[in-house]
Amino acid sequence: MMKAFVFPGQGAQFVGMGKDLYDSSSQAHDLFEQANEILGFRITDLMFSGTDEDLKQTRVTQPAIFLHSVILTRCMGDKFKPDMVAGHSLGEFSALVANGALSFENGLILVSKRAQAMQKACELQPSTMAAVLNLDDKKVEEICSSIDDIVVPANYNSPGQLVVSGTIAGIDKAIELMLAAGAKRALKLAVGGAFHSPLMEPAREELAKAINETPFSQPVCPVYQNVNALPSTDPITIKANLMAQLTSPVRWTQSVKNMVADGASVFVEAGPGKVLQGLIKKIEASATVESAAV
Repeated sequence: MMKAFVFPGQGAQFVGMGKDLYDSSSQAHDLFEQANEILGFRITDLMFSGTDEDLKQTRVTQPAIFLHSVILTRCMGDKFKPDMVAGHSLGEFSALVANGALSFENGLILVSKRAQAMQKACELQPSTMAAVLNLDDKKVEEICSSIDDIVVPANYNSPGQLVVSGTIAGIDKAIELMLAAGAKRALKLAVGGAFHSPLMEPAREELAKAINETPFSQPVCPVYQNVNALPSTDPITIKANLMAQLTSPVRWTQSVKNMVADGASVFVEAGPGKVLQGLIKKIEASATVESAAV
């Protein structure tokens, strides 16, 4: 029985996340306090007792989810024995700390830089994302490429659930065309910008420089990366794929299928929420899904 640990991305946050770990484990307490120092603000205050609005800010959301995921796996001790890992978008950074490719400190610094770079890119050009339900992936891709504005598939979440990303005018047009083509729903998401699209190029450049300067180690198990859905254990390949991530789609459906093909039968979600467990069941009904527990 092979076990895959999976790590959620932006959107899984909730007020109070991680407080149980902080209160019950001295290891967790120390890691959270170290994170407050690294970030230069008390993220724990915002995570444990802030408002939904506080947590929605990209500069807070991304480190918060990363910290919850990584510290949870650290507190699991011997129960954390992954045969493979994967993370959805931001979650890929959590996965790379969990499997030892990145140190806790360097992972947090990169996530913080990523959040800030994405925020800046969002402010350069207003842009957005939309979820499309029950329309064939190929049809979605066709519609995106038929629009003059920037609109691209951004997240292949599960069969029949795809997120597209682009300019506001482009997304408006895409929604209209996708509903006309028979999509059950096509609706804008409450996000700051067009993540995983060419509009993130300024952020990609800024983050690539930081990734390039960060040491990566040989991981204890393969990571299935967003950009190609393939397993990797080579630090140079991992780095290159991570650099391309911000402007490339998240191939989550393909990643889960490849993990199953390579023997994963149990998927453990480490971090806030259960979004990935739901997606995994839609991709592979026979998979066992569970939440990580200390």
